[in-house]
Amino acid sequence: MKVLPGKPYPRGASWDGRGVNFALFSEYATKVEVCLFEAPDSRSESARFELPQRTHFAWHGTVPGLTPGQLYGYRIHGPYDPAAGHRYNPAKVLLDPYAKAVARDVRWADEMYGYQIGHPDADLSRDDRDNAAFAPLAAVIDPAFDWKGDRPPAIPWHRTVIYEAHVKGFTMLHPDIPEPLRGTYSGLASAQAIRHLKQLGVTAVELMPVHHHVDDRHLVDAGLSNYWGYNTIAYFAPDVRFATDKDPQAVVREFKEMVRALHAAGLEVILDVVYNHTAEGHHLGPTLSFRGIDNASYYRLVPSDLRYYEDFTGCGNTLNMQHPRVLQLVMDSLRYWVTEMHVDGFRFDLASALARELFSVNKLSAFFDIVHQDPVLSQVKLIAEPWDIGEGGYQVGNFPVLWAEWNGRYRDAVRRFWKGESEAMGEFATRLCGSSDLYEVGGRHPHASINFVTSHDGFTLLDLVSYNEKHNEANREGNADGDGHNLSWNGGVEGPTGDPAILALRERQRRNFIATLMLSQGVPMIRSGDELSHSQRGNNNAYCQDNELSWLDWNLDAPRKAFLEFVRKVIHFFREQPVLQRRTFFQGRPIRGSGVKDIAWFTPSGREMTDEDWNAPATRGLGVVLAGDALDEVDEQGERIAGDTLLLLLNARDERVTFILPAAPPRAVWEAVFDTASLEGKDLEAVRLPPGAPYALRERSVAVFRRRKSIVQSP
Repeated sequence: MKVLPGKPYPRGASWDGRGVNFALFSEYATKVEVCLFEAPDSRSESARFELPQRTHFAWHGTVPGLTPGQLYGYRIHGPYDPAAGHRYNPAKVLLDPYAKAVARDVRWADEMYGYQIGHPDADLSRDDRDNAAFAPLAAVIDPAFDWKGDRPPAIPWHRTVIYEAHVKGFTMLHPDIPEPLRGTYSGLASAQAIRHLKQLGVTAVELMPVHHHVDDRHLVDAGLSNYWGYNTIAYFAPDVRFATDKDPQAVVREFKEMVRALHAAGLEVILDVVYNHTAEGHHLGPTLSFRGIDNASYYRLVPSDLRYYEDFTGCGNTLNMQHPRVLQLVMDSLRYWVTEMHVDGFRFDLASALARELFSVNKLSAFFDIVHQDPVLSQVKLIAEPWDIGEGGYQVGNFPVLWAEWNGRYRDAVRRFWKGESEAMGEFATRLCGSSDLYEVGGRHPHASINFVTSHDGFTLLDLVSYNEKHNEANREGNADGDGHNLSWNGGVEGPTGDPAILALRERQRRNFIATLMLSQGVPMIRSGDELSHSQRGNNNAYCQDNELSWLDWNLDAPRKAFLEFVRKVIHFFREQPVLQRRTFFQGRPIRGSGVKDIAWFTPSGREMTDEDWNAPATRGLGVVLAGDALDEVDEQGERIAGDTLLLLLNARDERVTFILPAAPPRAVWEAVFDTASLEGKDLEAVRLPPGAPYALRERSVAVFRRRKSIVQSP
């Protein structure tokens, strides 16, 4: 069959109704061949075609007559010279970096390595055995899909509540979801799953990685898997493990159907994406795709010895964002997921690694420049995990405008405060108010702070208050993995306990964390399962646990149901209160024309805090009034926003503290909303107290009062 010249762009395999155009970037290759396979279980290719054209280092050609569903891979010819940064090996079939669907996962064998395992020269040797029977394969797709008028929910940042979830873990054990749908995209799109999310009150689902990934060989050999999926190999392909139908075309369709269903329910879809490294690991890793296509371009190599990789990720390699074609790959991938798959935003894993220029992290890097000017990507939600493991990699507060960040300083300050560390009080107050010290100077807003107490990476909320130390023995790494430092109070008893007093305090601490999260300025993020009292039995790094340790248990006893109801109540309270959704930072001074401060801090005696109070080591009781009835903000229609004024009382001490309720306008009263010392808050429903009245707040508790909003005229 004659191969036509084709086009260098778009990259990947594109079907036009007459045939398939293949386009692949490889700067140092001497020849590129497309290998066609009949089926996923084929042990060798059925045909092989050389791409006839090379334009600006892009190899391309069109094969007439090919149709969607065709399986393929590449063989790349060129120098095998690791010392010079080149690892070409035509004996290895390689996965297309632009694959829209993956038809076969890698099947681990020694043939999947470009070098001879066990050879005295290690990766300096070359393995010439054919790996066609084991290599991952891509599939050509037809992108057509009926979106049925789908539109993005476009939830404003300041009204966003994020729910971080794992597609499989969220639905795998749900008793009301049909069994064939559990653990899948369709399961997440089911009425039962959506009902829970809507009742909970979240507005966005942040999915842990759904780009197709690789289960590391050492995990497979140990009977484990890379459950979290932070080991990407295909940046355009939905992970087949979450599909009900493993046919490549069906996988893409099912993902789109999930997005469409979540959008119809008013829920945004944010993807956790891993562009900082790939599944090929360090210099002794397998040759799956990028390494064999153009190792010297795709990866950051050690300048003084190109055999080795610069590793800012802890995963063996770092993508080379300094190279224009690598940057193009990432941007093409991001645009694809927005325009073709309709997702609403991204959370960038180890985002600091993407912003490294020569060595240091640079917030004026090419990566940020190209995102900011892009008419598609600049309009979606962009969230950075603002650190990597390299020197200078901790960059909380240093990302530019348009970006929100996982605020690790918020997490640590809140945990320290409720642990009872008095020196954490000042920073706690700053974090509660939106972390203006981190974001205001750079022209950003409170919603730049993604506030969280727990995430997938670490203890669950229940385990946070139940364990002193990590218990990761199930990971088979001798409990050496994961961060072992717990910043939470757990009553001095390790693990589960039958002591009613300890159990009660732990439950209160969990309510304190949830209440604090939803009362803070910024964007709250809930870890999936925390609302269901999920435990991983002390494992704070369950990345390889694709089992009941990670899957959510939906069978709730009475205490777990009560906690779920509390979480729902507090989330909905956040969504009802404009003062908790400010688009500007507090100034601590009178609001224009009202004479009322937008925020005021009080001691338990009812007087405003002084510098001496903030620095007093014994002070762990705080009162704060958030003025909501005269916000210096307007809504989308230009009307002045009015809401309740809130009084928050926080006691991190081990003993009860009596607060004197602060002053209020004449005839105004403080109405109780909830107290975390009360399991359900029912005993507070009728509590209405005048200014100056005492309120005894139990040890380690939060109480919230409100003063009903008054009518505020438009400016």
